[in-house]
Amino acid sequence: MNKKGWEEVVRISLEKGITIAIAESCTGGFISNMITAVPGSSRCYLGGVVAYSNRLKVDLLGVSSDTLQRYGAVSRETASEMSRGISERTGADLGISVTGIAGPSGGTKEKPEGTVFISVHLKDGRSVTEGFLLEGLSRSRFKEEVAERVLGMLIGSLLSLQEPDPR
Repeated sequence: MNKKGWEEVVRISLEKGITIAIAESCTGGFISNMITAVPGSSRCYLGGVVAYSNRLKVDLLGVSSDTLQRYGAVSRETASEMSRGISERTGADLGISVTGIAGPSGGTKEKPEGTVFISVHLKDGRSVTEGFLLEGLSRSRFKEEVAERVLGMLIGSLLSLQEPDPR
């Protein structure tokens, strides 16, 4: 795993005074573990939620039941609502979410195993959600690959945020 990348996330967050929170589904806390492995992360990482069930996505993250019914738990729309929800509920400057199908079962023709959506919600209201297809990976390798994709999106998002006004 890219230990230096996660150290970079913590360094940039601390330099810019940015807080982070994460909503994970298919990674089961793996990304939170990568961040909290970095010394000093407690000064920027507020926490995370592992919301595997739809009920927790609704109750803890504010995902709309209509969204889940219309688009499914693994969708761009759900990922977007998850990242906004974790940001709003924790007060984090930056909320991240991941939802996907790790496999080896559970996929469909429309959403095969390896489908994942990652969303980043910024305190200024901007958000970006990307979908990926990571086929043929073991569950552990899938989590690692998703974490790498999150890392890239997270660093890009952190660099796009302005530093707080010291006044």
